[in-house]
Order: sequence, then C-alpha cells, then structure tokens
Amino acid sequence: MTYGEAGTARAAIGSGLLQHGITKGSRIGLYFINRPEWIITEHACSSYSFVSVPLYDTLGPDAVKFIINHAETPCVFCTPDKLQTLLNCITETCSVRLVVVVGGNDLLVPLLPSKPGVEIISFSRLDAQGRSNVKPFVPPQADDIATICYTSGTTGTPKGAVLSHGNLLANVAGSCLGYPIYSTDIYISYLPLAHIYERANVIAMTTKGAAIGFYQGDVMNLMDDMGVLRPTLFASVPRLYNRIYDGITAAVRTSGGLRERLFNVAYNAKKQAIESGKSPSPLWDRLVFNKIQARLGGRVRMMFSGASPLSPEVLDFLRICFGGIINEGYGMTETACVISAGDPGDNTSGHVGSPNPACEVKLVDVPEMNYTYSDKPYPRGEICVRGPIIFKGYYRDEVQTKEILDEEGWLHTGDIGAWLPGGRLKIIDRKKNIFKLAQGEYIAPEKIENVYSRSKYISQCFIYGDSFNSNLVAVAVVEPEEVSKWAKSRGSKYVNDLEQLCKDPEMRAAVLADMDALGHEAKLRGFEFAKAVTLVPEPLTVESGLLTPTFKVKRPQAKAYFAKAIEDMYAELSSKEHRHRSLL
Repeated sequence: MTYGEAGTARAAIGSGLLQHGITKGSRIGLYFINRPEWIITEHACSSYSFVSVPLYDTLGPDAVKFIINHAETPCVFCTPDKLQTLLNCITETCSVRLVVVVGGNDLLVPLLPSKPGVEIISFSRLDAQGRSNVKPFVPPQADDIATICYTSGTTGTPKGAVLSHGNLLANVAGSCLGYPIYSTDIYISYLPLAHIYERANVIAMTTKGAAIGFYQGDVMNLMDDMGVLRPTLFASVPRLYNRIYDGITAAVRTSGGLRERLFNVAYNAKKQAIESGKSPSPLWDRLVFNKIQARLGGRVRMMFSGASPLSPEVLDFLRICFGGIINEGYGMTETACVISAGDPGDNTSGHVGSPNPACEVKLVDVPEMNYTYSDKPYPRGEICVRGPIIFKGYYRDEVQTKEILDEEGWLHTGDIGAWLPGGRLKIIDRKKNIFKLAQGEYIAPEKIENVYSRSKYISQCFIYGDSFNSNLVAVAVVEPEEVSKWAKSRGSKYVNDLEQLCKDPEMRAAVLADMDALGHEAKLRGFEFAKAVTLVPEPLTVESGLLTPTFKVKRPQAKAYFAKAIEDMYAELSSKEHRHRSLL
C-alpha cells in the first residue's frame, strides 16, 4: 500500500465516522493488534480531530470496560476475535453505539454477536461509505488532544495520559535529529501499538516516509516475518534482545572446537576496534557475523531498545554481532516517549544517552535515599523533565496529575538518575515502590530485582520486605534449562521434575548463593540482600494479573499471590535466628 493509498483510506474512514454522527473531539477506541488498519484509523482520527484511545490487547475485559466508560468512547474498532469481549463490556450506561469490525468476511457481519443499541459495521463497509461522500478534513491545532493512552500502573485502575499533537510531534522531531530515517527504510511493527514506544516509532516512520511491515500476529514467528520483510530498522525490548543473546551464545558454546574459537577471535577483534574508535575489518562479518545478522533479515542498520534497562553486556554484544547502530533510549508515556537516548557515534554502554533536544532534564535531591546533586563523583537525584513533550495530565484525574506535575511544569518521573561525563544520563534507582524495613532502611526493590534477574538460574524476580521484618525475601521464577543442568551435574533425582526441583533445599541454596555473588558484584548494601528465596516454575504473566502490560510486577497482587511463600520464608529466617541465639 502506498502513502497515497493509505491517505485515501484515511479520508474515507474519517468521512465514514462523520456520516455515522461521530463528532469532532470524540474518543475512538482501537482494540486490536498491529495491522495497517490501526495506522489508517489513527490518521483518520488526526485528520478529522477525533481522539484515539488504544485498548491494550493484554489489559483484559475489566480494564477494557473501565476505559470505554471512563473515556466515554462512542465508537470502537476491533477484530472479530475481540468483538464478544467488547460487547460484554458494553452496558446500558455505556456511550459505545458504533463498533467497526476490522478484518474478516463482510458477509459474516450479520452472523456476528450483536447488542441492542449498538450498530456493528465492517471496516470495509465504513471505508466504502466514506469514499462515496468524502468530507473535508477537520485539522487539529498543536495543543488539541491527539490520544489518551491508558497506562496500567502497578496498583489501582488504569490512568489515561492525555497527549496533544504537539507533544507527539515534538518528541519525534527531537529524537530523530541524531538518527536519520529515510524513505528507503523498512520497519517491522510488532511491539504493541497501544504502548507509546511503538506509537512514537510508527509516527517517526510515517513523518519520514519509510515503509512499515506488520508481523503475522504471533511473536513466536517474528524471526520468520523478519526473514521475509528484511527490515532495515528494528525496535525491541530487553526481553527479546536477551533471548537473542542467549540463543547465539548457547549456539556458539555447543558448536565447540574451531567454530567457537573463530567466533571468540572475531568477537574480540571487532570489540577492540569499536572501543578504540576504528572501523572493524569487514572480514569478521563475512566469516562469522553475516550468518547471525541473517536472523534479523540481514539488512538491519539501526536497532532501538526501550521500555526497560538493557544490560551493558547485551548491548555491547548486539553492537558487535549486528554491526549497525544500537541505540538504547529512556522515556515514558507521560513524556510522549523519549526523554533521553544514545548519541550517534557513542559506543559506550551502561547509560541512556543525553536528553532529547525537545526537553529539559534536571536531577532533584532525594534526601531520604541519600541522593543529592552534590554527590561525588556524579550528581544524583530524581529525574525531572520539562518541555513541549510533557503530557497535559491524566484524563479526569486531577489528584494524580498534581502528584506527577509540579507548578513549574516539571514532571517528576520517580526514577533516580546520575549525570555521567558528556551529559549522559544513567538510571540507577527508583523512587517509587520504596518501602522501609524494620530498622528504617529504605528499599527500592526494582533495583535489587534487576541485579538478581541477571542470574543464569532466574528469569523473573520479586523482592518483598516490610516494616515488620529486618530482612528481604525473594520469589524467583527459574530458568528451566539452567536449573535442569545444575540438577544433572549433581545427579539429582529431580532432573525431569521442575516443580520438585524448585522445592529442593540444595537447589534453593545454589540459587541464593548465585544471587549473593551478583549482589556483591553490584555492590548492594547488606540490608539489600535477600536472605531467603522461594523458587517457582511458573512465570509471572500479564494474564495471571501479576504483571502490568509493560511487564512490571504488580506488587500488591504478587504479595497476595505469594503470601504463603513469604510467610514460610520469614518463619524459616526467624527459626534460624532463634537457633543462632540459643547457640550463643
């Protein structure tokens, strides 16, 4: 589909909505995964001054029901597989009166579920209605609302971040200054468009006239999709990059002999060249790395990482193996995406680059955590952001808006940062989710979880503590392959029984020892070490209600879910302490 064809479809969908009585400023729900109709519908919203309201595919029916009522959406676009879920959310007091079904057979629309008072029409039918009577555009002003992005926090109901057209364009304009995107570029869209990260990526592509390809809908087939599309630009999150890293390193280890030695020689030679600012010999790509690059289609020239921290080790590995620009960024929905990102030509790691030119960034003292701007060797404090990228507030929620935005227009991110040489920003801690232990020490659990998640035995980690106990405890989701290897090397009878292996005291002790080693390496303070760990085989998921759609732990829910394990760990620690005192 050309830009001209997409533009015609955009005008048709916008005109069709006007014909159905959808007025300027109306909120339009988008309840489906990435596909061309998502982009077309969003541009129809922009061209006719409607407000797009993405509904996360992973939020579940309760959140969907809350959002369509809270945002008062008269119209929702969805795919056939989401229709029944959507209709179940529509009550008599709900404002939804038009549902547009994207995809599927037009002839089957009469056979689809229905709801009194709600008109159900296919996307192609709406498109045809609009083309028969195209209406003039109703262009918005920069300060008009473009979208309401609902973010699922770790507690409570979703918050609707209100972003203007000016917010989105300022952010994209600023972040694209250092990284040119061309009309010849090809981008693969598979990260959820309901998240601001992918939203900003797609806006950047369309402003530069790049081509966008869409995945089939299953991330497990993403590598196949990339082999067909052969994109030049690729954005992802650390979870996928870590999987790529683990897959390649495992393949190198198992190859053994000459192949393993050749990889190590090529890797070290290329690493040394990059670190010294020289161009690596193309010989290493031809001999070793071209095969690895072919996994992503063989043409990727720029890779982006966001949503959570990427370890320096993995970042360096990607930079060496894939040869192009690897750029890690930092941002949030409330800043329309990027706050800071790596600078062109900067091959260092362990930071999130310099501020987006479209904003100001400052660090504010957090005395209760001993972070101040006068700290040596680097100033430290809470990261605050101001400028045209800052959102207009949370929709119909003045209280939470005032909690995050101060009177001078500074947005308080809740993240703790440090200024490194060259104006680079490093995220070192988290102010939110802080709790106190019994002796009054402040704990930022996410920092500790990031350290322990580097253990080869652990895929996910949840740290718990409270003011009634003096120690931290941990719940760790195990990496099946690694714990099975450990069990095999010890001759354990539980090699093929993951559940029993998780309960094995020796296995728990081995994992805790590895966690301790990582804690010392990361220079955790004594009270930041977990003193007990419970191993579990089942991952924490969005579907189980233990993770947000952006894969952050929902702490109150995790505390309730693992209440028995937490109670048992504290009882075990108390018993050990009692025995120790008796011996003394």
